[in-house]
Formats: sequence, structure tokens, C-alpha cells
Amino acid sequence: MRVDTHMKNQHLIALDLDGTLLRDDKTISEKTKNVLKQVRKEGHIVMISTGRPFRSSSKYYEELELDTPIVNFNGAFVHHPLDKDWGTFHEPLPIGTAREVIDICFAHSFTNIVAEVLDHVFIHYHDEKLLEIFMMGNPTITSGDLRNFLKADPTSLLIQVNPESSKKIMEITQDTDANVIEHRNWAMDYRFLEVVKQGINKATGIDRVAKYYNIPQERIIAFGDENNDLEMLQYAKYGIAMGNGIKDVKEIAYDVTKTNEEDGVAYYLEKLLLS
Repeated sequence: MRVDTHMKNQHLIALDLDGTLLRDDKTISEKTKNVLKQVRKEGHIVMISTGRPFRSSSKYYEELELDTPIVNFNGAFVHHPLDKDWGTFHEPLPIGTAREVIDICFAHSFTNIVAEVLDHVFIHYHDEKLLEIFMMGNPTITSGDLRNFLKADPTSLLIQVNPESSKKIMEITQDTDANVIEHRNWAMDYRFLEVVKQGINKATGIDRVAKYYNIPQERIIAFGDENNDLEMLQYAKYGIAMGNGIKDVKEIAYDVTKTNEEDGVAYYLEKLLLS
């Protein structure tokens, strides 16, 4: 289904959360909220596109009073929180591939493995500090050997690794049916290797939403700062890197704005759409 748009220059604005829309204390500034409210009043469409599950991004969706679909798990889960008829698109990693990757991890060095099946979190080694990252939204938690407990296709598979083993595991997993699309440091200096289904990323989720609103790529604006934002920024006509973004993101971006601590999203939208 497509939605007819009546505004000639209507844009779709896709926002990453951590390091982009959110300040370092995980809050949205009043300045940014006011600018987003203004661009929506002008007829533009604002959406969230994040690696987080919906349970830990819903508070920001509600805070901004959004009424649009949302991309979660880096594109593996797309739905409309306010419209059940919109459809739910879930693209998990096949369980057979997940098990193959887990077996590879056991043949090499790893610290922990976390699998998420939507709101059910499976953690191989019980780790209270690590669990703090995944507890937002009160998911169901299962601790124990993933080879025994993980029975369903995981929406997300995260391997906690050390720098020495991460490259080796990446090389080997690329020979499986999986596609390792992200390797980054996040959450209290934990290092994770994320394995997701081939071809799934934030851009595929945003494309689904753009088609629904009948918004062409030349009128899509996306903001991001990390490796999991690369495809999204390349897909959008205006792929904007945050000033605090990593080098790879800045190199492929259409432009670079200020940092997340300097209201970089608000600054750029004011310049592009409200000036």
C-alpha cells in the first residue's frame, strides 16, 4: 500500500538514536525536540531507525509523539506501533545459520554470546553488568548454553569478543550463510560482533517506509554516527554524519553536521528545511 502525499517537497527524516538523536546521557534536548516538532508541522515525516529493539526505543517514540513506522534491530524488525494493519516485517537470522556461527565461536575465543528473539533475550554466560544493557523494557531472559536453549530464528545475534579473536571470527562467519555487517564498540566498552541475515540493514527498513509514504530517495534525510548507519546514509539522498561519528561514516556521508551534544540533528534540519 502507498500513501499519497500532497506536499510537493515532503521529506522523510530517519533518525538513529544512540550518538545521533540522543545526547551522551541518553536524553533528547529541548532544542532538538522543538525543531522536530516544527519540521513535522511543516509536513515532513519523522521516523526512528535504530539497532535497538522496540522495547528500548519506545520511550523516545512516545516522547517525540511520533505516528510513523519504526525500524528496529538494524532493519530486522519494522512495524507501526500505532497501526496494527500496517504490517509487521521480521527478518531474523535462520536458526541453522545462527547455530553454525555459534559453533564457530566455540572453536575460537569469545567472551559471551547474546541472542534476541524479539523480546526474549538469551545470554550464554550469565553476566549482571551485561544484562543491564538488555533489561530495558523488561524482556524475558534465559541464561545458559545457547546450543541447548536457542530454538527460534534470532532477530539479533551478538558475539562479545576480544580484539584478537574478532577478526578471525569475522573471516570465518563470512564463509557461512550469514553476513557480518557490524563490528563496533558500544555499551560500557563492550566489544560486539553482530551477525544478521544477509541483506538486512537500516536502509532496507527505511525503504519499506518510504514506499509506504511514496517518498523518493531524493527526499530522504538520514542521520547516523556508526557502522550500522552506513547503508542508511548511502541510501538517503541526504545521508548526514554526526560530528561525533566514526571516520567511515563521515567519508561516505553527503554532509557532516555538529555532534550529538551540539544538537547536530536540529542544526542541520533548521538549515536544510526551515531556513
